[in-house]
Amino acid sequence: MPVPPPSAPPSVPPARRPTPTPTPVPSPTPSTGPIVKANPEIHVPWNAKVLYTEVGYASWYGPGFQKRNGANGMPYDMNAMTAAHRTLPLNTIARVTDVKTGDSVLLRITDRGPFVGDRVIDLSRAAARKLSVYQHGTALVRIEVLETPASIKEGGRWCVQIGAFADSRDASKLKEKLVRRYQSAKVLQFSSPMGGDWIRVRVAEDDKKRAQEVMRETHTDAGVYLVRLD
Repeated sequence: MPVPPPSAPPSVPPARRPTPTPTPVPSPTPSTGPIVKANPEIHVPWNAKVLYTEVGYASWYGPGFQKRNGANGMPYDMNAMTAAHRTLPLNTIARVTDVKTGDSVLLRITDRGPFVGDRVIDLSRAAARKLSVYQHGTALVRIEVLETPASIKEGGRWCVQIGAFADSRDASKLKEKLVRRYQSAKVLQFSSPMGGDWIRVRVAEDDKKRAQEVMRETHTDAGVYLVRLD
């Protein structure tokens, strides 16, 4: 009599693996929040307070000034995120926003300028390319200061810059008048790398109020600008 085959063992359901408990991720706080970056050299907290705001036209400058020392004493690099401004303290960090497009860049003030009409800031080529300034030459922008090494309204070392003069003889004549009028001031005449002569008046102790007086009292067809040196 044939032996019946052994019955199959009862099936056992596979063991269930426990579901891992997700690790909660803390929400950003002012002390651990994200960092806004313009480049590896500029870091600004995401909640940085705006210290100063200005609206005006921006232009850009590049090849003619490449590798020449800027107002901060360092060689200008048109491929870095920097800008020139006449009165903001050097090494100020600002956010510049194209009013029309809404595009923004973070940059550092390293130079002085622009010395043309109603323009308030001169961007490096790299910064201009991120806005519409590079394509159009100028654009209306909003400047918001986020960090500054010195007070914007108080202190500082100031001078008056006049020019540019296409004819150096016109610059020399004005320089002679200024030397006679302001005997305690230092009056310098120099040539721009882009052509033309400039005059810089360094008043006693680089005092801002005295520099403002020189600016009001100087009448010429060339531009007259109040400039912060530090």
